Amino acid sequence: MSSGGIDVSGLEKKEDNDVLFIGFNQDQSCLAVGVSKGFKVFNCSPFHEQVNSEMEGGGIRLVEMLFRCNIFALVGAADNTRFPPNQVIIWDDKRKKDIGQLSFRHDVKAVRLRRDKVVVVLEYKVLVFNFSDLSQLMEIDTISNPKGLCALCPAPNHTVLACPGTQKGQVRLELSELRRTFSLAAHTAALSCLALTLDGTRLATASEKGTILRVFDTLTGKLLQEVRRGAQAADICGIAFSPTSSLLSCASVRGTVHIFSLAEAAAAAQTNGEGRHDDVSGEKKEQHAASNCRSSLSFMGSVVNYFNSEWSFARFRLPGTAHGNTICSFASDPNTILVVTASGQVHSCTFKPDGAAGQECEAGVSCSFVPEKLDAATQGGAGGVDGDAAALAALLIEKDEGASGEDEAA
Repeated sequence: MSSGGIDVSGLEKKEDNDVLFIGFNQDQSCLAVGVSKGFKVFNCSPFHEQVNSEMEGGGIRLVEMLFRCNIFALVGAADNTRFPPNQVIIWDDKRKKDIGQLSFRHDVKAVRLRRDKVVVVLEYKVLVFNFSDLSQLMEIDTISNPKGLCALCPAPNHTVLACPGTQKGQVRLELSELRRTFSLAAHTAALSCLALTLDGTRLATASEKGTILRVFDTLTGKLLQEVRRGAQAADICGIAFSPTSSLLSCASVRGTVHIFSLAEAAAAAQTNGEGRHDDVSGEKKEQHAASNCRSSLSFMGSVVNYFNSEWSFARFRLPGTAHGNTICSFASDPNTILVVTASGQVHSCTFKPDGAAGQECEAGVSCSFVPEKLDAATQGGAGGVDGDAAALAALLIEKDEGASGEDEAA
């Protein structure tokens, strides 16, 4: 599961395109793109356009998917005359109509969905609503959160929510089934990224400094593993766990993607012998032979923590020099990373789990999904895509037509 999407509508445009948002769905199988006339959905493997929903009124700057169904949470751009930026629209793309609305006094920073809840992030609050009738269930106060940081576990039996706390670098965890709330001091600097595993048992965090990523046990709050992206500060835009939670990737504005092994985190959890969440994924855990890099001066770790750091075992550098906001995910193809830039570029790369530590990923297919270049982007995966949009629509989750009233919240 990834750390969510990026709203680029308020950023200075360095590329001539109309991309306002990029983000993956919960299982990283689809890419949602907000544009100046609606939104699009792309299948990730193979990469091709699956949904193109043009909407009257203006651009869509937030697009939250619910796995692969045709129910979306949308937030309009500042110039949208139909859907204002302080309103969340629950959109049924099969019927081409909104089936619910939530309005607020301030602009919405992010939205997260699971089958039973809608989570709305404002700059100083996180609000939780029941999906069936949009009644408010919870209100959480946070420190200033302009990026809309929030992670929500989609597993049906484990509701885990992570968001900034009321202090800098603090993360608040809500474990609904256990009726437990606690905070952990993740970093000394302000947070820049949060991501949960699909089963909600692990939390990955990064700060605005961008040099260190930490992985925590969500049941106990215990730090399981710490890895280092680099020595120089960088804005980390995206974090993603692999489907089996054995690997972690991160992307930064520097144009690099790093891949880390989480073998030590798994070993630490087993050594603790503490109670665990049940494994809700139903998948057999993969055994990766990858080992993170360590400094040859690691024997000095007791004196200088830097020398004892774990570095990524694989890395990918985006071609060119201008990169900006970038997100990444683990593709369905084995040992493959998908990298998406706000400029409209998609790159795939592969790594070897049993390869040498510090390896450079092998570049794969690259394409563009911006409107003027979309034809070239979809040529490679044209075969076998007939009926994909219909299949997506067939996964409709029926919602109560009565859930269309507005709820006012601070």
